[in-house]
Amino acid sequence: MKILLAPSETKISGGEAAFAPDTLLFKELLPYRTKLLHTYMNILQKGDMQILSKMFGLKKEADIRSHIRDIIHEPAMKAIERYTGVAFDHLDYPALDDKAKSYVDSHVILNSNLFGYLRADDLIPEYRLKQGEAVGDIKVEKYYHEHGADLMEAWLADEEILDLRAGFYDKFYKPAKAYTTLKFIKEGKVVSHWAKAYRGIVLREIAKAGIESIDDFMKLPIEGLSIKEIQTKKNKTEIIYDIEL
Repeated sequence: MKILLAPSETKISGGEAAFAPDTLLFKELLPYRTKLLHTYMNILQKGDMQILSKMFGLKKEADIRSHIRDIIHEPAMKAIERYTGVAFDHLDYPALDDKAKSYVDSHVILNSNLFGYLRADDLIPEYRLKQGEAVGDIKVEKYYHEHGADLMEAWLADEEILDLRAGFYDKFYKPAKAYTTLKFIKEGKVVSHWAKAYRGIVLREIAKAGIESIDDFMKLPIEGLSIKEIQTKKNKTEIIYDIEL
């Protein structure tokens, strides 16, 4: 089983390893990643505050300038540790035991807005790129879909897929085979912000239990959640959870 997870725009600084793009998932993507990274770095070096504001999703000049760095030569750390958004806070990877960390490292695939498809333990530098923003004339989600979606489909051919990403990331890759997603309901309404939190909580419990199939996942008790309904349409199965008050 593989678990697809969206990235976060917020990231922790630091790292102890060198960044090596040729070690990331799918070596076939190296020339495309290299082109995108060079385009990104050229934009940073020009220092146009208006363009960078849009690309970073930031307004204050001081905040923008803090992200103008030579990321190719910045220290790297595991992608799963780099991201610090709501889902990642609730996963709390650093607090997991070694067995659960190893599970996350080998089962979770991230869709980075800059680096494309990543294993959880792929080493990446700190960077900033707003979801959905182009890098120069490169529309990132279309770029990675064109060059990487078939690689993902082939790589996942023998795997069950649990897709914990936000819908935007279907633009990078949407499984053509059967896959499972989650929806969270509270007081009869679909939640959005808390969905991120519960995706992290669900992933944490899956990792702690070492779940290897969708059937076993559906049997997994998760505190604060109860399965309300399971809907299947074409190749997508959606598990709908009630958030218990």
